[in-house]
Amino acid sequence: MDELAACLRTWRDRLAPADAGLPEGGTRRAPGLRREEVANLAGVSVDYLARLEQGRARHPSASVLGPLARALRLSDDERAHLFRVAGHTEPRSGRLRRHPTPGVQRVLDRLADTAVIVTDAAWGIVAANPLAAALLGDPLEGNVARRHFSGAPTRVVRSAEDDERFELELVAGLHTAAARYPDDAEVAALVAELRDASPRFAALWDERPVAQHVASHKTIRHPEVGDVTLDCDILMVAGSDLRIVVYTAAPGSADARALALLGAVGLQSFT
Repeated sequence: MDELAACLRTWRDRLAPADAGLPEGGTRRAPGLRREEVANLAGVSVDYLARLEQGRARHPSASVLGPLARALRLSDDERAHLFRVAGHTEPRSGRLRRHPTPGVQRVLDRLADTAVIVTDAAWGIVAANPLAAALLGDPLEGNVARRHFSGAPTRVVRSAEDDERFELELVAGLHTAAARYPDDAEVAALVAELRDASPRFAALWDERPVAQHVASHKTIRHPEVGDVTLDCDILMVAGSDLRIVVYTAAPGSADARALALLGAVGLQSFT
């Protein structure tokens, strides 16, 4: 029996829709998620997932395995096994952990009315819920530090003082990640890239700032609902170095109504 195919089928069958943040959808003929649901969560075609589960496609790329592991809510050990049976080197210890834990994924699934982003210790965006993408602009991917220091467009409105504090937090976080994971080639490459591309980053890097994120307000200039000012809090996930970035508004406020509108009228129309 093809181990990869068997694992994928077993892991899909054990998931209830609620585990993946999906509606129950009435009576199901078989346990677990439908193939279409997993394919949609992982961003792969249904046909390709079918071929993987039937043993007709045996060498999925690492870029496919990561989203599949998230969609199937795999533990770290299960994710490592998935990579091994697919013929890839399992994610190494000593490298920065970029895989959302099942608990973090459940937070994303359940906070449908709150904009949530998850980043790794080096500010890489590893996950975001649909409301965050609608609020901040889709696709939410890449690295927050790279996007900022490269001058990528942003909907966040910042004063000069806000910009300075944000940059200190970004650079301090990268210093911490580089010190904690000296063998992580991706972190080292990111720092080298930003030092070459951004004189501002290079100057801050050499200053070795120490800064912790504090709760703040952020104003988002949205093309459809206008300016929305939200509380922004960063929650650290113990034991994983992941950060959960949460955007909320005071109940009953105009900003809360704007956020609710984004969720009510169809998220895709705003991205």
